[in-house]
Amino acid sequence: MKAMVLKKPGPIEGKPLKVVELPIPKPKEKEILIKVSVCGVCHTDLDEAEGRLATKLPVVPGHQIVGRVEELGRPFDHAKGRGVTKHKVGDRVGVTWLYSSCGKCDFCKKGQENLCEKAKWTGKDADGGYAEYMVIGEDYAYPIPKQFTDSQAAPLLCAGVIGYRTLRLAEIKKGETIGLYGFGASAHIVIQIIKHKFPDNQIFVFTKTDQHAEMAKSLGANWTGRSGDEPPVKLDRIMDFTPVGECVRDALKVLNKGGRLVINAIRKETPVPALDYAEYLWLEKEIKSVANVTRRDAEEFLPLAAQIPIVPTVEEFPLEQANEVLLRIKQSKLKAAGVLRISG
Repeated sequence: MKAMVLKKPGPIEGKPLKVVELPIPKPKEKEILIKVSVCGVCHTDLDEAEGRLATKLPVVPGHQIVGRVEELGRPFDHAKGRGVTKHKVGDRVGVTWLYSSCGKCDFCKKGQENLCEKAKWTGKDADGGYAEYMVIGEDYAYPIPKQFTDSQAAPLLCAGVIGYRTLRLAEIKKGETIGLYGFGASAHIVIQIIKHKFPDNQIFVFTKTDQHAEMAKSLGANWTGRSGDEPPVKLDRIMDFTPVGECVRDALKVLNKGGRLVINAIRKETPVPALDYAEYLWLEKEIKSVANVTRRDAEEFLPLAAQIPIVPTVEEFPLEQANEVLLRIKQSKLKAAGVLRISG
């Protein structure tokens, strides 16, 4: 099979991903083989390619995968009670960042596989979707609602699922005022969920560009401004989607008493400034971070996205242009979500 492989990280300008031919992987007993149709391209893939996020090497990146089940590791045997039960050949499925978890630790038992010490991540610890085929455990692949094309579904498996987890952790209630810092891939999905579930809640969006501000208004924001601006009211729940440390301080300053700030970021590219306790943290304010995703997030979000419906705007590219697409992400030149077309 054809695949884009990272053998040695380096600046994306040097095209570290190479086209290679690999054997088609064989699924084990509880695994499925997926013929990949499309794979979304993510900033995390760029971090892997350039060495900021350690991976197994060599590795096939990609964790926003849509394809069809090509082969079962073992068809279900009713007599022995063994084999794949959740999927059949021909089913259309999606794969997220969570590749596997141990299923035995306290975190897994509580449905928090995202915190499992032995969890593996798609395209990082296990080969992902920048290839014509991939294998994964049957429990970690999810049905794709028929309303979405393959390319439309791909961004939902990362920006959508992690955005939904952020929203879950915010624990929004009817009538609360909501703040969104940053208005990229996740936030533009989150605002649509909020408008669907809490149509009367006011939403205040903090962006760094007029273009994002206009998009936020078109999707229902009641007010837009820049980080550091003060909205007309204090905010009960805030979600920070930015890589900027200063946004944490700015958000806490406008957070209401007893409010909650949820930070959706693997890392902050700039430090969080020193915070005066009385001004920023006192009065029972809460801070919560988001780490990865769980199976529940995908299982709940995908049907909800179809119900709303949420339809991402995407740009398609051939698999061989993976380096070029990652460079566009680095240079902020992608107009929409980038998706690699691999088959079909």
